[in-house]
Amino acid sequence: MDIAKYSLRFPTNVWLMVLIFMLGGVIALSKIGRLEDPPFTIKQVKVITQYPGASAHQVEQEVTELLETTIQQMSQLRRVTSVSAPGRSDITVEVERNFDGSELPQIWDELRKRLHDVQGNLPPGTQAPVVYDDFGEVFGLYYALTAPEFSATELRHFAKQIRRELLMVEGVAKVQVSGIRQEQITAYIDPYRLASLGVSFPQIAQLFSENIRPFNGGRVEIDGKQLRVLVDEPSSQVDALENISMVVPGTNRTIKVSDVATLKVEPADIQPAYMRHQGNEAVTLAVSAQSGVNIVDVGHNVREKIEQVITQLPAGISLDAIYDQASIVDESVDGFIQNLVISVAVVVLTLWVFMGWRSAVVVGTTLLVTVMGTVLIMWLMELRLQRISLGALVIAMGMLVDNAIVIAEGMMMQVKRGERPQSAASFIVKRTQWPLLGATIIGIAAFSGIGLSDDATGEFLYSLFAVVMISLLLSWVLAITLVPILGKWLYRPDDGATGEEIVSPFQHKFIGVLRGILKVRWVALAGLLIVTVIAYGSFGMVKQGFFPPSNAPLFYIHYWGPQDTDIRATEQAVRELEQTVLGKDGVIAVSSFIGRGADRFTLTYAPQQANESYALMLVRVTDKALIDDLIAALRTELPQQDQNAEFYLQRLQFGPGVGAKIGIRFSGPDGEVLRQLAAQAMDTLRADGKLQDIRHDWREPGLTLNTEFDEVAAGTAGVSRADFRDTIEYATNGLKLGQLYDGDYAYPIRAKMAARAELSQLDAIANSQVWSSQQGRYVPFRQISAGLTLGSEEVQIQRRNRVPTITVWAEPGAGETASKARLRILPAIESIPLPVGYKLEWGGEFESSGDAQKALGQGLPAGFLVMFIVSVLLFGRACQPLIIWAVVPMAVVGVVAGLLATDMAFGFMSLLGFLSLFGMLIKNAIVLLEEIDLQVEEGKPIHDAILDATASRLRPVALAAVTTILGMAPLLTDAFFADMSVTIMGGLTFATILTLVAVPVLYSLLFKVSYRK
Repeated sequence: MDIAKYSLRFPTNVWLMVLIFMLGGVIALSKIGRLEDPPFTIKQVKVITQYPGASAHQVEQEVTELLETTIQQMSQLRRVTSVSAPGRSDITVEVERNFDGSELPQIWDELRKRLHDVQGNLPPGTQAPVVYDDFGEVFGLYYALTAPEFSATELRHFAKQIRRELLMVEGVAKVQVSGIRQEQITAYIDPYRLASLGVSFPQIAQLFSENIRPFNGGRVEIDGKQLRVLVDEPSSQVDALENISMVVPGTNRTIKVSDVATLKVEPADIQPAYMRHQGNEAVTLAVSAQSGVNIVDVGHNVREKIEQVITQLPAGISLDAIYDQASIVDESVDGFIQNLVISVAVVVLTLWVFMGWRSAVVVGTTLLVTVMGTVLIMWLMELRLQRISLGALVIAMGMLVDNAIVIAEGMMMQVKRGERPQSAASFIVKRTQWPLLGATIIGIAAFSGIGLSDDATGEFLYSLFAVVMISLLLSWVLAITLVPILGKWLYRPDDGATGEEIVSPFQHKFIGVLRGILKVRWVALAGLLIVTVIAYGSFGMVKQGFFPPSNAPLFYIHYWGPQDTDIRATEQAVRELEQTVLGKDGVIAVSSFIGRGADRFTLTYAPQQANESYALMLVRVTDKALIDDLIAALRTELPQQDQNAEFYLQRLQFGPGVGAKIGIRFSGPDGEVLRQLAAQAMDTLRADGKLQDIRHDWREPGLTLNTEFDEVAAGTAGVSRADFRDTIEYATNGLKLGQLYDGDYAYPIRAKMAARAELSQLDAIANSQVWSSQQGRYVPFRQISAGLTLGSEEVQIQRRNRVPTITVWAEPGAGETASKARLRILPAIESIPLPVGYKLEWGGEFESSGDAQKALGQGLPAGFLVMFIVSVLLFGRACQPLIIWAVVPMAVVGVVAGLLATDMAFGFMSLLGFLSLFGMLIKNAIVLLEEIDLQVEEGKPIHDAILDATASRLRPVALAAVTTILGMAPLLTDAFFADMSVTIMGGLTFATILTLVAVPVLYSLLFKVSYRK
């Protein structure tokens, strides 16, 4: 098949393709979806079940165990973990990684059905399990609303108004409001006044219930018209509630609510969470975009709407961005375009220097069309521009020129020998089209481990494989169609050409050097083997990692007070800590989230579940270079300010989150034994002296106040447990009497004991009166209680796959990788004696990295099989593929040298770079071996063919390497791609030597070609 001849005969078809790619690429650039990170599905849901009044052990045994047993029957399940806390079961369900995002709704529906079926078996008082399947939703536009001069009610109304406006913005899917201060209507009741009147709590609750709900008065017909009959609708005003009347039991006297209670609208005692921004109380608005939209456009529209809405609100209101994904993506795309221009310019200038301006124009034009065509196909395939796909385009940049350089260089050399451009194009394309296609397929197959991986990391990086595949295939198509047309226009035959092969002075010198090496080929091979063995031996000196820290100028401060800390005390502590952090040079913003984590503002952030003793401070700085110094300083200062708390400071991470980098899990049946094992592990970690942020996830036991309900005395007095519970609630947080709606906000109505200055909270409980529903009178609390006693209980029982599991977390020391730290503590940790029935597992980065590499490894055999089969099919012999696969392991020399020289870690991205390096090396080796075989078939002596073919491939191989290496250079400043760039740059440098030296040496050995004579 003479593809070049066809292209030259029908150039209109090729130009039509070019026009489609260029115009389509321009259109695609303006319409293609843009995100910060590639979309991947978080295959988890939360199952929350409330069991009011139950201890953590009761919740575990009576609720969590039953639900986990039911959930574990699902065939799709990968893992189930849970936290049983007083009154609440929190189960995380994770399905197998091979399920597609489109299959998850059906799986979650099956989960809901199973939970509904088992709901009747839950103990009385348990609420229905709720499945939260939006657990993984990302809110890329995250704002803090502050209004210091306004009340919590007014702030709630402002947030509601802004939310309503933002939901009307095109491309916005959801706006989630968090941090609104919950308010309640509190009825402060004098218990002695209530007792003297003989009015019970159930009667008051019924009174409110009957007077605050809407009533249906029916309708009447008058003169053929219908009229709805209204009953006075309840007012939302507190005054109206105070005027509700009731008859005193046993009399005909009427009293109003105001006669026995003082009603106030006030903040709820226990808030679900507090939000703060820049030292002020705040409400957060988290905005998510619709699937497939351009987040940059959505962000622009949202900012415009915010500016418009703020002008309509009173002065003193601020809506600041905590995290603006749209701006980050916009900067990333601008950076990509800049890197693209730089890469194209580098390629063109490099070719100009070594091949002349004509070849520079030919290859540069082909490269530009390839990139634009790739963007077009990405848009059509619904691939978005994000961190991975943009990096893939830059990574592929150097590889894209390989095919075009081979065709252009071959065509140029043929023209210089006197051939007409048409025949030169036909000759070189027919000669190299199938080797180049095979080499291209091998280059794609090197990335196939990513495309075939069903791990979360593989899904995260899928676009890397897809973009490389699209761009490399396009580069081959354009190399054999567009390059001949451009070459026909630009390459001019040399009138003085003799038709003989032209060898440059540099090639002459190279041939001389290569001939000298081939004379001592065994020595050369031994040298290569020795260097390779040394490199493999030195690999242990290379740092090991997973994903690097993010280059965002943000870091986290995780605050953990004692587990029994009230959320109000946590909020007060954070108020003071904020000022310390804000006072640091370089800190420009601090957003605090008390009682829970932030909303998922970026894909790699996993929010902390609700806990009153927890707070997160998200700190923004002027420059990411300041983060390490700030973390080091605050790690020392903050514990001095609050000595009872623990602080864990952490940078944002690229890639799927893993929590702390070092995790040690102990599993077994008894919680006390687990705590002892965790204590031994923590002592070992502290003794290491280098590890930081050491803790475990069960936290401390919490304090309890036991009211010692006396069953016998209560039975005599006719007091039920429900009566006793109502009294305790009345004397503490308040007994819920009803709920009053004001628009879309529900005010709980709670009865609380009127405060008496001489009584403490404990005295208030002890001196309270308990209503006896059987006798219709009040009984003193002391008559049916043995007294108040202090105790302790577990407040967080963690389970993994239905087995109680405690996890010890730690961070490596400054400048140390998690892998190195783990290897150091490994013997001491694994020497901890484990009782029968208990086991130890390593979590953290070790587990996540292992899972990712295992999933990647599952796809590698198929990829390498394709690479091997293609290499065999191209030659139809065994020796040439043997040569190719013999040099592949030697590429590690350049990789190890590069990583050691730059002191970078070999992480997951480095592994991908290493795999892609195999494809590049094999591609160059194939083209060289094919050229040697063709020259031998044309009748050239094999001695000369090896030398001449290698010399003829010198410039294309060297230029492809140089352009690839220079194309990688812009990524050295990107934290995510830096180690991958070093891997490819260092490896390819040595791989070029392997192609031009090791391949001829091995060829001469296998084919027994001696150069000694």
